[in-house]
Amino acid sequence: MTATATLTLPRVPGLHATAEAPGHGEGGPASTLVIVAYGFWIFLISDIVMFSAFFAAHAVLQTATDGGPSGGDLFRLQSVAIETACLLFSSFTCGLSAVGAEARRMIWTQTTLFATGLLGLAFLLLEAREFTTMITAGAGPQRSAFLSSFFALVGCHGAHVSIGLLWLGTMMAQLLVKGFRADIQRRLLCFNLFWHMLDIVWVAIFTLVYLVGGAR
Repeated sequence: MTATATLTLPRVPGLHATAEAPGHGEGGPASTLVIVAYGFWIFLISDIVMFSAFFAAHAVLQTATDGGPSGGDLFRLQSVAIETACLLFSSFTCGLSAVGAEARRMIWTQTTLFATGLLGLAFLLLEAREFTTMITAGAGPQRSAFLSSFFALVGCHGAHVSIGLLWLGTMMAQLLVKGFRADIQRRLLCFNLFWHMLDIVWVAIFTLVYLVGGAR
């Protein structure tokens, strides 16, 4: 028979008997979903800072028309309102896709993502028509500082929407092939955050560039 010696360590006030690994609190470590969402928010904030610089430049140059047309001469608010409605409704359908993904409903998720893509494409086509009309009329970005800042700000947003549509198509394909895997769910969450951010930026553009600028 073998005797086993037991060593009892003295309890020190203020210290636990067992050490916890770094990053592990009482609730445990943060989930991968939370970490990914947090990291993507940092990216979105950096994007918003960039848009803020474009907004500031446009605000300063809004009256620098150099004798050329102003916003009131160029903007067609009815067409821009249709653009805005398309993007706002696409944000709604994008939110529905997140609900469908949470419920793991493939048809629901794919249908609402497809609707989001169609509305985003309609927005881009209307914006392209607006740009084409302005450039044909001699109001291109080289005409004045005002138009340079306008095309830079609105064009940058349009480029983001184009990237979002490519991302959306990729997500639909991955969802169809791989299903509702955890990594696909995380990518869908990031896409939703990105698309809603574009919607918020456009509301600011519509208000400050078209409504305020069109009244000048």
